[in-house]
Amino acid sequence: MTSDLKLEFSEREQHILKLLVDHYIAEGTPVGSRTLSKLPGIDISAASVRNVMGDLEQMGLLKSPHTSAGRVPTSKAWRVFVDSMLEVRQLDNKTIAQFKSALDPKLSEQKLVKAASNYLSGFTRMAGMVTVPKRESKSLKQVEFIPLSDKRVLAILISSETEVQNRIIRVDRDYSKDELEKFSRMLNAEYLGKPLNEVRDLLRDDLQKSRDAMSVSMQAMIDVAGEVFADDSTTGDDEESMVFAGETNLIQHSDLNDVSMLRDLFDVFQSKRDIYHLLEQCLSAEGVQIFIGRESGYDALGECSLVTAPYEMDGKVLGVLGVVGPKRMAYDQVIPVVDITSKLLSAALNSRK
Repeated sequence: MTSDLKLEFSEREQHILKLLVDHYIAEGTPVGSRTLSKLPGIDISAASVRNVMGDLEQMGLLKSPHTSAGRVPTSKAWRVFVDSMLEVRQLDNKTIAQFKSALDPKLSEQKLVKAASNYLSGFTRMAGMVTVPKRESKSLKQVEFIPLSDKRVLAILISSETEVQNRIIRVDRDYSKDELEKFSRMLNAEYLGKPLNEVRDLLRDDLQKSRDAMSVSMQAMIDVAGEVFADDSTTGDDEESMVFAGETNLIQHSDLNDVSMLRDLFDVFQSKRDIYHLLEQCLSAEGVQIFIGRESGYDALGECSLVTAPYEMDGKVLGVLGVVGPKRMAYDQVIPVVDITSKLLSAALNSRK
């Protein structure tokens, strides 16, 4: 996300603002004019620096926390810094190799997503997150049924990406192995290669048809299959929508150590809904997106920044990954980490086909 800010800066004002933000990222304490005047590259007096800082404050770019004589950047300043002053670092080959090793194509899709989230969190010391690819993005390769005791059936659902999902479903009676094999053959013949969401909708239509028009065996097959392809979104379960890692890392950041702030933030993580909807907005965006403070639209993230990037397979975006941390983060390091993780996750998913 970029800013629509139209500010006229003198070279001196830009220089002072960049030095102040850099120093604040490194030290985490309000920056005074005397401190800035002693930094390399400053050739004016503390009084002149103080005047420039006053001008920047009038522009809404600096503020004074509490009674401190120093100044800190506002969300507006962070946006200007990220959009026009940031020099992104290149990751070294050793770090990229570590990332690549963690995202081994031999891992299952679920494990790859979890590994990406863990690595984002571990490397940045913030909260990492990855939305899980939707079932609707996959197509049916095979479905099998295995009889269990107590009116239960094990359904094995295999997608075209070689992902295997096992579900135990309860049925109205015990089914024989022969019956279930027959159901499997009928479903595979009818729906092989179709997207899973399309299979679900077709089955839903069949369920609504007149029962009189179906044989008893067909009714039974539709009932069983309907349970297997049930729409996950109707369950209200957000646990599978995205994977989080390292939420507790945020406690270590002084910018986020207010108890009520942390409580609101962890409520957002626990429900997942708001973060998930925010990441969903990034599905159509290209490359890295950055939301600073209330740009996210959520008050609980008012003191945070969210850095995201989409990942894809076969040129189709499957999901979004990212990092949540304080606004005072090392953007020059976080941005390339998020970017390379999205690229390597995409590469791992593509090579698994």
